[in-house]
Amino acid sequence: MMLALVYFGSVAGLQRLLAPVTGQDSQLASVASTLTIAALFNPLRRRIQRFLDRSFYRSKYDARETLEAFSTSLGDETDLEQLNAELLSVVGATMQPEHVSLWLLPADRKVKR
Repeated sequence: MMLALVYFGSVAGLQRLLAPVTGQDSQLASVASTLTIAALFNPLRRRIQRFLDRSFYRSKYDARETLEAFSTSLGDETDLEQLNAELLSVVGATMQPEHVSLWLLPADRKVKR
């Protein structure tokens, strides 16, 4: 709610500043102020959202961080046993299930398509 008030207040304030330059009833002032505030406001909104996620939704934030770290290391891992252990660890940390298991087909069996 507070972000919406700041956003619309900023658009209205910038529109009033641009009105003498572009004309009193100009749609250009309205469009320019809306686009300018939207471009400036989005990075601010993301920062606030990240802060709130870290502060109040810590488990959601931690899960996202864990999954991102796993996905970046996924391409580097060649040891299947290490990959299995890491996958089970990530699933356990993010989903927090009661039990985790991983079933793999033997290397000599082919998947029918």
